[in-house]
Amino acid sequence: MIDLICLILAGGFHNRIHSIVGDKPKALLRLKGKPLITYLVEKIPENIPVLITTNKRFEVDFYRWEINLTRSVEICVENFLSEKEKIGAVSAIDFWIKQKAIDNDLLVLAGDNYFEFDLHRFITAYDGKNTLVAVHDIADKEKAKQFGVVELEKKKIVKFEEKPENPKTSLVSTGCYIFPQRIFPFLAQFCNKKRDNLGEFIAYLVNQERVGAYIFNELWLDIGTEISQINKKKGGAN
Repeated sequence: MIDLICLILAGGFHNRIHSIVGDKPKALLRLKGKPLITYLVEKIPENIPVLITTNKRFEVDFYRWEINLTRSVEICVENFLSEKEKIGAVSAIDFWIKQKAIDNDLLVLAGDNYFEFDLHRFITAYDGKNTLVAVHDIADKEKAKQFGVVELEKKKIVKFEEKPENPKTSLVSTGCYIFPQRIFPFLAQFCNKKRDNLGEFIAYLVNQERVGAYIFNELWLDIGTEISQINKKKGGAN
């Protein structure tokens, strides 16, 4: 049995869709009657502890949301009030690993994602040794330009490009990862060079060692991108 801790990243300030959703965290936007992040929490096996990152501006919103949960989670508040102050996603992972002295393998989920694949199957596909990335074929290379695009050899990622101008495939990373504890030093080294994009970290790992892909066909939505695209079609601002 692999011991995992789950870290849900929900510390962003959603500047590109602020004009549409107002001062509300993306992870708490409602879809089909429930906040997005509730779907994520419900998918996580009960035996896996759940940490959820947020920031000082949205701290109260998350504590109010937590009251109605049927399971225990820990809200981890980053002391930032604006995008200019905030550390990036990779540095946030590194920070909470150190802050909470995490020495388990780490399941990392983007808090603004919605997916319908079975998270148990994703976890079962993890071999306990190599980073695993959930990958979805969006069947549209033009749309793939907005995401991290992967190239595969069987179930191994051989190339990862963050928002490429000319995607070679329509296979994209979906904000769902398992990182083995042994790669945490790679994470810290990456952060020391002031690089904070999670996709760039995956690309870095691909060049260092084996990174596996879990391919799923079920529905997946990146809510920020979906809202931004709807707004563009309506002629609104980002």
